[in-house]
Amino acid sequence: MLREQSGLIVQIHKLLDIFLTAMAFIAAYFIKLRFMPETLRGLTTDPNYYIVLLMIIIIWYVTFNLFGLYNPYRKRTFEQIFWNLVKAVSACMLVLVLCMYIAKIKDVSRIMMCIFFLLNIGFLTLNKGVAYNLLTHYRKKGFNFRNNIIVGSKSRARDFIDAVSKNLDAGYRISGCLEIDTREVGTEVKGGIKVIDTIDHLEKILFEQVVDELVFAMPLKKIEKVEQYIALAEEIGVSVRIIPDWQIHKFRYRPNIATIQIDEFLGIPTMVFTTTSLKRVELLIKTAFDYFFSAITIIPFLPIFLVTALVIKVSSKGPVFFRQERCGLNGRRFMVYKFRTMVTDAEERQDEIKTLNEADGPVFKIRKDPRIIPYIGTLLRKAGLDELPQLINVLRGEMSLIGPRPPIPAEVEDYEIWQRRRLSMKPGLTCLWQTTPKRNGISFNEWMNLDLKYIDNWSLGMDFKILLNTVRAVILGTGQ
Repeated sequence: MLREQSGLIVQIHKLLDIFLTAMAFIAAYFIKLRFMPETLRGLTTDPNYYIVLLMIIIIWYVTFNLFGLYNPYRKRTFEQIFWNLVKAVSACMLVLVLCMYIAKIKDVSRIMMCIFFLLNIGFLTLNKGVAYNLLTHYRKKGFNFRNNIIVGSKSRARDFIDAVSKNLDAGYRISGCLEIDTREVGTEVKGGIKVIDTIDHLEKILFEQVVDELVFAMPLKKIEKVEQYIALAEEIGVSVRIIPDWQIHKFRYRPNIATIQIDEFLGIPTMVFTTTSLKRVELLIKTAFDYFFSAITIIPFLPIFLVTALVIKVSSKGPVFFRQERCGLNGRRFMVYKFRTMVTDAEERQDEIKTLNEADGPVFKIRKDPRIIPYIGTLLRKAGLDELPQLINVLRGEMSLIGPRPPIPAEVEDYEIWQRRRLSMKPGLTCLWQTTPKRNGISFNEWMNLDLKYIDNWSLGMDFKILLNTVRAVILGTGQ
């Protein structure tokens, strides 16, 4: 599944390269036509530059593939990527000159083509530099990996480990293997991957570790209560992948939530149970929109940021921002950013006022919290402005614009099993609960069910509707 998404991203990368190449040509055309020194300015009307641009688009698209510009960046330095890019553009220019000679296209400005050559390398280097640094950053943070736990340690497990190690660009990481025999614990399976525990402790492992996918790489008939283990993963929201055997027809588990599909995993046929959306193109659009919207929104909001920071500083001693550890996708920990609306020792004072808690379940909420900074804290919360710094979390890839709110780790520890499935989708700034009238009057279970309803019925249309309802709630000041 990650491989398919990766292929789509590569296609978008190619189209962006061609777009930037076309922009470089157009920019070179107008620089030569209007912005060069007067003695060099201007272009003749004899050659048809539209035809030249069309030739460039075709030649560049084909040649870039031949030079492997879209091979994984993981094993290459940026210097290697840059020089490969220069070679590719130079080869493209040679092919273009040959094609223009064959087509008898004459009098094309050499100065303009030199400007185009330099601009093209510059634009593409900038594009690949941004992509390279983003990928490096997120790999270090662990955001573009899916963590796998393998059930089994014999030949199928070793084949799976081989497939992952030979395709590092696919974005998978193996955390360890589970076995049915306690005597296997601690033994090395292959390539440094060890048996970390027995499957009897699966619930504890899924609760304490970040697990995106559980892979069954042994005959299912050897595992007692295998249906219960799969049902547990399904209820939590962890994907299950099965490397099937000839006894698969005896496997009688029928999922209540998950969707079953046959998927080729790095050349290995597998059966997958997944509880999250299969709309991969739409999910990629959602991610792209998250980055685009948050990036263009932060700039016009800078005056609001500055005014809010100044008011907080004047109203209360302490930092402007409040940082708190939260749980993200499948339990990944990250620091969330908010404008501080409470006194600096608010967390330390929570035990003093825990009897005032008005919420059920593991969350702590008080409608008129005595720790809130008078006036400014209440205003920021009512308008939802305290959440604005979380646009930084969206840009860091830790959150989405729309999605279940990220919980505190202590809350997650008290979740029931079915409630943990809300972590199976990246958390967001707003979701169905935030746009529900009198939201603080609903029970914790109703809140959790709203988040699961969002996950089970997700679509781009739903995100757009939630975004509009959130804007309306902020404008009307109905937030709490």
